[in-house]
Amino acid sequence: MTDVKTGFNPLFLREEELRQGIELLFFAYRDFTAEPDAILADYGFGRAHHRVIYFVGRHPGITVSDLLEILRITKQSLSRVLGQLVMEKFITQRPGLRDRRQRLLELTEKGIELERQLTERQRARIARAYREAGAEAVDGFRKVLLGLVEEADRARFPSRSPHRRGG
Repeated sequence: MTDVKTGFNPLFLREEELRQGIELLFFAYRDFTAEPDAILADYGFGRAHHRVIYFVGRHPGITVSDLLEILRITKQSLSRVLGQLVMEKFITQRPGLRDRRQRLLELTEKGIELERQLTERQRARIARAYREAGAEAVDGFRKVLLGLVEEADRARFPSRSPHRRGG
């Protein structure tokens, strides 16, 4: 029974509800990545390439060490993927201004176009789901996702005003 004072409903913590949440995440991720996977396959790229392209596009001038921190992959794995993206001219590297050992990463025009194609489809999928769910559900979904993210990374996502437009 729902606690009227707090609005807390313990039914959503039942095993079946938790299992369904896990399954929904699997199906959502499968469908969320399907279109980008098909585009990436045309280039001989995989999801690791997609993540690198996305985060370099989202943070132009990101350092290799910051990218490693976000992706939590080995230097060897990033080196292989990044090397291919640089060689095929999707990403450029330049030395840091203060520390020349740093490598700052940016998308080339070719990389910007690929990132746009990949993100456009995912953005449309999320926009449709948000519209169908409504503002209150979107806020709840954001809270659930933040709860799944390790605490150290939550600061990457500042609080949103409930009446904020755009973004």
